[in-house]
Amino acid sequence: MSRRLYMRAVACLLATALALPLAAPAHEGHDEAAPAAVGESPRRQPDGSVFVPKSVQRQMNLRALAAAAGEYPQAFELAGTVAMDPNAGGKVQAALAGRLQAGPQGLPVPGQSVKKGQVLAYVVPTAGAIERSNQLAQQAELRAAQALAQRRVARLRELADTVARKDIEAAESELHSLTQRLAAVGAGLAQRDALVAPVSGVIASSNAVAGQVVDARELIFEVVDPARLRIEALAYEPAQAQDIASAHLALDGQAVPLRFVGAARSLREQALPLSFAGDARALGRLALGQPVRLVVQTRSRVAGVRVPMAALQRNPSNQSIVWVKTAAEQFVPRVVGYLPLDGVSVAVIQGLAAGERVATQGAALINQVR
Repeated sequence: MSRRLYMRAVACLLATALALPLAAPAHEGHDEAAPAAVGESPRRQPDGSVFVPKSVQRQMNLRALAAAAGEYPQAFELAGTVAMDPNAGGKVQAALAGRLQAGPQGLPVPGQSVKKGQVLAYVVPTAGAIERSNQLAQQAELRAAQALAQRRVARLRELADTVARKDIEAAESELHSLTQRLAAVGAGLAQRDALVAPVSGVIASSNAVAGQVVDARELIFEVVDPARLRIEALAYEPAQAQDIASAHLALDGQAVPLRFVGAARSLREQALPLSFAGDARALGRLALGQPVRLVVQTRSRVAGVRVPMAALQRNPSNQSIVWVKTAAEQFVPRVVGYLPLDGVSVAVIQGLAAGERVATQGAALINQVR
């Protein structure tokens, strides 16, 4: 048994020795083979700059633009929401408590177009059992009184030659009064309130379900004209409203110009409401109540270097930086201070000189190189 183990060990050693490559001596006058070249790739340099070969720049679709200096309107950012124009939108509320019924064309759904005056739904009042019983009893009493009054009028008309005219007129007046009262009670029992569209537009929101019981003043529909939306923003410094020249809304990478309508004279949430109007086609793509960010330009001007917002990045210290192209394949990070301009570009007021080439498209990819 031990001899077999010994022979197996020897066989394994021989196989291992034969599998090893024989080292061939280098020929005289010839250098050893050079190692394979490592493929070029972006890398971070010890000084913090980033080396990006031209071939990789083409793959990353990097673009660098020369920064232009100038004077631009000083601006600030505000948080806003999309609101309806009060002259081109409205709310449909129930005037009384009751049960919903579909209108002639059914209950409208959000996004459906409606016309001004169109009946959207009905509210059938719901009365308590005791109240309805009293109304039915009153209706029965009025019908009986109406029948007596009709017979009395008929009898007096037959005796018109012997009865005074004023007695006949009094009986007819009483009959007419009973008829009107009976009609009013009957209408009250079968009454339903029509909910109509206050303006032409589309249904922005709907809380209607057939058979639903609603309370008085409950909001059922909201109608808005998409072509006449507005932007409302809150300024926590009232002095800002006194120096507004124009505003822009960043939408799909484009700056949509806005027109300043005016500022309120009462605070809301400790801030001053501002109203802006804009292009109908651009604002029509927004939803009512959607939060937005807008850049407001003032009449004051500031000197700086204009660069796209896409060029701004953050370093590990959470500082704002841009990548400056100092050589064909080298980008250097530069800490900058900036002010917003129009939602798609900024004015760098510190850390960048006019004429320096700044990475715009693909700057985020450079920032990820480690």
